[in-house]
Formats: sequence, structure tokens, C-alpha cells
Amino acid sequence: MLGAKPTDSPDQVTEILGGDFDENSRYVHSMWRDYGLVEFFWVRESPDHPWEGHHFTLQVHRLAYRGDHLVNKAIRERYGRFDRHLRFDKLQRLLVNRGVCLEDVPDAEAPAFTLHWQPASQVSVMAFRERGCGRSGRRGNRLVGDVNSISSSLTAGKVAWNRARYGRQDP
Repeated sequence: MLGAKPTDSPDQVTEILGGDFDENSRYVHSMWRDYGLVEFFWVRESPDHPWEGHHFTLQVHRLAYRGDHLVNKAIRERYGRFDRHLRFDKLQRLLVNRGVCLEDVPDAEAPAFTLHWQPASQVSVMAFRERGCGRSGRRGNRLVGDVNSISSSLTAGKVAWNRARYGRQDP
């Protein structure tokens, strides 16, 4: 994310994304910062230990409700405007054109969502699958087939665990 890695410290991420964030911590062992579209998460062994980067998530579904306004200034300056919807099929086509393939992964959220994984980057993509998670009466809501979120890092071990627990997932 603009060079910020899931393993970076809070200070490193803030240096890249800026100081406009909401900080959340329910326990002394975990914290996350919400930069609008993207959230970074950290853990630590105790209050005496430094924060260790755990993962980040692009909350793509938020675009449907708040549009481009929620996108962090640094991200907007680098990538420009964002549409309210990112269609999974469009993302997948763009990735395939770059030689990047996603694997389907069974998940506890199925069948409402589908989970897809890129092994080399350990990035996962979750998309809406069922109408019940799609458009309601309000303007701009998420649609079936929209990307819900993009996260790092989904390890091969976790993918294997999901496959053993939830079985193969039909696309």
C-alpha cells in the first residue's frame, strides 16, 4: 500500500499515509488504524513490547456508501479517483492480463461471500456473492459481484486449514 507493508510499525505506516487516521484498540495487545479506505493492524506481546505489523485491509465496500471522500489523501494523490464499485470480474481480468492468477479458497463466510487468494503476494480478495448482501433500496449500496475487501497476508497454512475445514468452494 504505497510501499507500506503489513509488517511495518505504526510510525512507518503513518509516515507514508499521513496522520489523518482513527486509532482503535480494544486490548493492550492489539491496535488498528483506520485511514478511510485502508486499515492497518498491529499486535504486541505486552505493553512493554513494540507493536508488530499483522496485516492491512482495503475496505473496498466502503466506497459504495461514502465514495471517493473516504479515500486517504496520499492514496488519492497517487491513484486518482475511485469508483463506488470494484467488480470482482473486472479486477480478475486486470490481474490475469498482468499474469497474476487468484485461487478460490473456501471460507466460513460462504455462500454470502467468495474468497480468492494470490499465493505469491499472500493477498486475499473477498467478493459479495449472494443477493442478500447486494443492493438494498439506498443509492450507492454494494452489489452482488463487488469486491468487499482486499487483505494481506493470507498464508498458505491458513488456506490449507480453510480447505480442510470448509472443503472446496465452487466458483
